[in-house]
Amino acid sequence: MHHTPIQTPSRPKTIALAELVAAFSYALDLAEGQPAGHCVRACWIGSHIGRALGLPARNRDDLYYTLLLKDLGCSSNAARICELYQADDLAFKAGYKTVATGLAATIHFIAARTATAAPAPLHRRAAAIGNIFANGDRIAQELTVARCTRGADIARSLRFSPAVSAGIYHLDEHWDGSGRPDALRGDEIPLASRIALLAQVVDVFHTHAGRAAAIDEVRRRSGSWFDPALTAAFAKVAEDEMFWTGLTSPFLDSRLVMLAPIEHLRNVDEDYLDDIAAAFGQVIDAKSAFTAGHSGRVADLAAEIGDAMGVPVARRRWLHRAALLHDVGKLGVSNSILDKPGPLDDREWVKMRDHAVHTQAILGRVGVLADIAPVAAAHHERLDGGGYPLGLKDHQIRRETRIITVCDYYDALSSDRSYRAAMSPDDALAIITADIGTAVDGDCVEALRAVVRRA
Repeated sequence: MHHTPIQTPSRPKTIALAELVAAFSYALDLAEGQPAGHCVRACWIGSHIGRALGLPARNRDDLYYTLLLKDLGCSSNAARICELYQADDLAFKAGYKTVATGLAATIHFIAARTATAAPAPLHRRAAAIGNIFANGDRIAQELTVARCTRGADIARSLRFSPAVSAGIYHLDEHWDGSGRPDALRGDEIPLASRIALLAQVVDVFHTHAGRAAAIDEVRRRSGSWFDPALTAAFAKVAEDEMFWTGLTSPFLDSRLVMLAPIEHLRNVDEDYLDDIAAAFGQVIDAKSAFTAGHSGRVADLAAEIGDAMGVPVARRRWLHRAALLHDVGKLGVSNSILDKPGPLDDREWVKMRDHAVHTQAILGRVGVLADIAPVAAAHHERLDGGGYPLGLKDHQIRRETRIITVCDYYDALSSDRSYRAAMSPDDALAIITADIGTAVDGDCVEALRAVVRRA
């Protein structure tokens, strides 16, 4: 059996935090069911509003990162949305953002979208809809609190200021006090939250129906959802044709980095990069109760196996990051598939396999982690060529990927899943051992066995 040799990676270049966070925000777009670049576009919109207001650099810095990371907690309510509404959580989230204001529109949307993840008998749909309408306020509060609390907590772990955490936590507050989670009113709502919500609505409606629709929606919600002073600032921004040209530019990512307040540009060293990878591992694992802690366990196990196999220290750190992020593409898979208690049908398997493609696409955007992307994305490849997404075989599969594959395999077998209980370590190892030479690397399995027995 031939292995692609382990190569010592070049030391990651110091990278601007703004560039790194913007790249990772594409993962949040996946989890929120939004078209790629939603958070980046919202940041462009909100940053222009901040400038129109004359905000000082410190406030623009907090606003900038609040906008990019506004959806940091979005994966934490996905499973609950799927359970309560019996619908594809991604499609539900995306559709709900385009619902017009007003009770009638909300009722129509919920009635049309509930119990649609799979064909459902009428009585089941009626029961689900009845439960939602009977407990609607409690359900909405529960989902919002879960999302906002997790997002604010992760922002703190990423070393952002309390203002950024508060901006994320209060994203769904409304100017008239009708929002969540704390029903704040007027100037009680952090300014970054007020701008972020407005920017979000502008991008959703602009992407969905065009410029006029976005402008009209902001005007319609002024005084209820939005601070009238902010709607006036946006109206001023919207008069500039260059603003709209930039919003649709294929070079928006690089233009946005240039908008980051120069006085507060921050660089990312390797320790900070580890923290960012760990934080997004939390975002990934929050998608499903059955994967809680999965990314961290796979990463720790991969580092131990790397040590047992003589992987150099610097390379083990690199491997740990790759393992933390190997499932980032699952943010783009509905929980109706991830948490399905039975076997997946052909259509569902196609969508599940797509998570590896999403992993490649997301990590490929993160310049300092671009060399990790093909290694992490290939963790479902098999030595016999029967894996996905590329059908790689034997020598085409790198040693680091082989390590991540056995770690992912072992943790999946030894953890509870929607369709079965956790297996014992011995039973899990027996199943993996039977796949040596076809799916997994024998040397990696032996190292796994030694690490598990030592533990």
